[in-house]
Amino acid sequence: MTVAVVGAGLAGLACATALHKAGIDVDIYEASDGVGGRVRTDIVDGFILDRGFQVTLTAYPEMRRQLDMDALDLQAFDPGALVWRNGKGSVVSDPFRMPTSVLGTVTAPIGSLFDKARIALLRRRIRSVHPAQLLRGDDISTGDALREAGFSDTIIERFFRPLVGGIQLDPDLNDSRRMFDIIFRMLADGDSAVPAAGMQAIPDQLAAQLPDGSIHLDQRVTATTATSITIDGSTQAHDAVVIATEGPAAAQLLGLATVVSKSVGCVYFAADTPPTKKKLVVLDGTGVGPVLNVAVMSNVAPTYAPTGRHLIAAAIPGAFPEGDLADIARRQLRGWWGGAVDTWDHLATYKIAHGQPGQQTPFSPKQAIDLADGRFVCGDHRDTASSQGALYSGRRCADAVARQLS
Repeated sequence: MTVAVVGAGLAGLACATALHKAGIDVDIYEASDGVGGRVRTDIVDGFILDRGFQVTLTAYPEMRRQLDMDALDLQAFDPGALVWRNGKGSVVSDPFRMPTSVLGTVTAPIGSLFDKARIALLRRRIRSVHPAQLLRGDDISTGDALREAGFSDTIIERFFRPLVGGIQLDPDLNDSRRMFDIIFRMLADGDSAVPAAGMQAIPDQLAAQLPDGSIHLDQRVTATTATSITIDGSTQAHDAVVIATEGPAAAQLLGLATVVSKSVGCVYFAADTPPTKKKLVVLDGTGVGPVLNVAVMSNVAPTYAPTGRHLIAAAIPGAFPEGDLADIARRQLRGWWGGAVDTWDHLATYKIAHGQPGQQTPFSPKQAIDLADGRFVCGDHRDTASSQGALYSGRRCADAVARQLS
C-alpha cells in the first residue's frame, strides 16, 4: 500500500511520518524546492532569515509529541514584551514567571492599574480550564471579548493590538476569541522560541524521519482523485491521497469553500549595534504602524547573525501598505531609534499573501479531514492557525487514512 501526500509543509510531514511509523509506504509530492511550506529559512550573507517573522510556542503539545525538542536547540525570548512609545520602551512582562518585572509592568504606560489587574484575571481564567474547553467557549471577536472583559481602549491599542496582530496576523482583532484564548494560554504556559538553526529545523527534523527517496520536490500536483494524483499531465495511482497544501491550494484542488488568507510582510535589517539588547519582542505602542512588532533576533539566538553583527526583523501583519516595505519600515523605525536606523543594511523583504488562514467567528476547529469520498485533507486550515494545528491535523489525518487501509 502506498499513500500520496500532496504538500511537504508541517501538516504533510506530520501525516507522512505517522503513516511511516504505522508501516504504510508514503510518497510526498512538493511543488517547491524544499520542505517546510510556510516554515522555511534562507541564509543571506551569513544571516538566518526565516520567511517571515516566526516563532514556535514550546507549550504546544504536538511540538513535544512529534519532535525532539532538545535537538532543536530552542532559543527563547524572555516572557513579555517591550512596548515602544514616546521614544522609549516599557517592559510588560508576566510577573508570575518573572517576579522582578512587577514594578516595571505596573508603571508601564500601556493602560490603567485596573487594566493590568484584568490581565492577571484573564490569565487565571484561561489557565483554570483545559485548553480544549477554551476552543468550545462562547465565540465573539477578540476585540469584543477584550472590551467585554473591561479592558480600556488604551491597553487594547497599545498592547493587545500589536501583540495579537503579530502572532495571529490580526491587527484589527476581528478573529475568534477562542484562538486568542489558546494563544494567551500557551504564552502563559511556555516560551516563545526559535531553533538555533532557524525555523526550517522543525520541518527538517520531521523529514529526516522518512525513508530516502520518499520526498519528491519540484513536483506540482494539478489534480487528484481518491486514488490518484496528476503531475505534468501524467496520472499516478495510489491507495489513498492526502491533500496537505496550504488552505487556498487545498480548496482549489478539492473544490472546497474558499479559505480566507491573512497576509504578512517582514523586513530584515543588519546592524552593527542593536537598537535594544533585550530578548523581547518590541511592540508598536503608538498605534501608527504599519510595523506592529520588531525583534532583534540575534539577541535571542546569536546564531542568527555573524559574529559582531545583529539581525533585526520588522513585521507588518495585515494588508500591505502601498510602497516599498523596507522604506516604510525604515521610516517608522527612524522615529523610534533615530538616525542609526539609516545605517542598517537591508537584507531581504518577504511579502507573504497567505501567512495564516482566517479564523473569524464562528470559529470551529477540528474540521473534517476525511471528506467521505475517499479523499483526505489536513493543514492548519482544518484545525487552529498555528504549528500546533498543522502538526495535530497531520497526525489525525494519518490515523484516519490508516483506519481506512486496515
